[in-house]
Amino acid sequence: MKTMLKGIAASDGVACGRVYRLDEPDLHVSQQTVTDLDYELNRFHQALEATVSEIETIKTRVNKNLGADRAQVFIAQLAMLKDQDLMGHVEQNIREKQVNAEFAVALVTTTVEEELTELVDNPYLQDRLTNWQTVAKRLTAHLLGVTLPDLALVNDPVIVVTHDLIASEAIAVNPQQVLGFVTDVGGRTSHSSILARSLNLPAVVGTQTATQTLNNGELVVVNGTQGNVMVGPTADEIAVARRTMVQRVKNQQRLDKLAHHETVSKDGVGVTLAANMGTAADLARVTASGAEGVGLFRTEFLYLDAQHLPTEDEQFAIYRQVLETMAPRSVVIRTLDVGGDKELPYRPSQNEANPFMGARAIRQSLAHQQVFRSQLRALIRASAFGHLSLMFPMIATLDELRQAKAIYDDERSKLTAKRVPMGKIAVGMMVEVPAAALLADRFANEVDFMSIGTNDLIGYTLAADRTNQNVAYLYQPYHPAILRLIDNVISAGHAAGIPVAMCGEMAGDPIALPLLLGMGLDEFSMAPSAITKTRQVIGQLDAHELAALAETTVNSASTSQEVVTMVQAAVPGVLK
Repeated sequence: MKTMLKGIAASDGVACGRVYRLDEPDLHVSQQTVTDLDYELNRFHQALEATVSEIETIKTRVNKNLGADRAQVFIAQLAMLKDQDLMGHVEQNIREKQVNAEFAVALVTTTVEEELTELVDNPYLQDRLTNWQTVAKRLTAHLLGVTLPDLALVNDPVIVVTHDLIASEAIAVNPQQVLGFVTDVGGRTSHSSILARSLNLPAVVGTQTATQTLNNGELVVVNGTQGNVMVGPTADEIAVARRTMVQRVKNQQRLDKLAHHETVSKDGVGVTLAANMGTAADLARVTASGAEGVGLFRTEFLYLDAQHLPTEDEQFAIYRQVLETMAPRSVVIRTLDVGGDKELPYRPSQNEANPFMGARAIRQSLAHQQVFRSQLRALIRASAFGHLSLMFPMIATLDELRQAKAIYDDERSKLTAKRVPMGKIAVGMMVEVPAAALLADRFANEVDFMSIGTNDLIGYTLAADRTNQNVAYLYQPYHPAILRLIDNVISAGHAAGIPVAMCGEMAGDPIALPLLLGMGLDEFSMAPSAITKTRQVIGQLDAHELAALAETTVNSASTSQEVVTMVQAAVPGVLK
């Protein structure tokens, strides 16, 4: 029987396919006494062979899809599985303690954790602990006869259903096999939605019950434009969905012809369309999209995907790769932005009552200067290989900005004294705190550029957590208060003679485009998949005419709906 699951429209498009649940199975083990030791040892050896084969497959696919660097972790895990001492300890537990194989693996895990937990400051030992925990989980799953879901092992086109899509899972996604996403939690600007849009895959988030109601293998139609999931569609509905999927591909192929055109409005006003990216693996999508630069490189994914704090040299290698690939185009790299809904798995969280207003982003960097300075040194060294712009996140006060700049200047001076090659670096800030937007004229005199981060700016201005479905209705990008703040930042930047960009999701929003163009925004940075469509829309808009529309909405509109109505009336047909 057909049912409809409602959620939030997170990433446009329609996808039809079978459900693949990305939820963790129960891997709880209990101690059992065994008498047939040969049988138990054989069980362990079979699980060991299956785990080796599984990780070999994952390593091959990650190497092919994401590169050799990402595959290194699986080489380390395979080495553990072939480590005679470690595997010998499991066998010894089975023989001497006469326990079941899965409990024997758990005993070794306890021993490894006790030996290494106190040495977490050592990156090598921290990696070893994490790798063993991963290996032990896979061994245990095979011994228990349960399937451990892994996107890297998907062989057929599927709709991924999960509580929340996280970066470490998303990096294994093969867009040829994953057709779309459905999650229990999240909003349109939550990180799961941003990841889905960066992969150009339809997504519905915030359904609350997807993982409870959708079963593995069940046929569904995901409508990421309307925000619903059709369960048990009819033959006609399946046919319509598949025709829509084919048409979407054809539309994208037409838009791809604009990939390497300039971005110019109908009346000749040029703007820059840049891409947001999270990892070096996004480079292929960014370059293929025709992006005129990178407006936001989210370095936190480099930290979130790692098993320890990335070293200066590890960071340098990634930053250099991105800058060299994009040269001579500009790359804006944001310093570490963690906290809130992005906690580092290998660093104890602070358990704050309200983490979104706590020690996150630049506050974390200033509090942990050793980590901050390491990142700054890596960035300064990498600047010799491209056009780098450095950006500090979540600046709320001039004191914060000045302190961050002073630390940057100190590290640059030290490297200059050592004659380390470096390039010219523009230093800027994200405007995502209302206080910074209101005092934009003061900040503009102390930076080379400003970039508006609307995802948090909207949330902080309207006191609405962007990950909380209960207040999703308050997350209004077209709210006149938001437009006033944006207009104030752009005006302040231009008065100071510096460019103003936008790297929040609003930059690629069709309704917002006419307003931002009319306000004079210099750079729009968005998911790579949105660039050609945005370029097409801007080419149909008259920037000078839209200046009056922007002024009217900022000064006269009282609600979001009034703004939408004004925009649709001003540019009928263009935004379809």
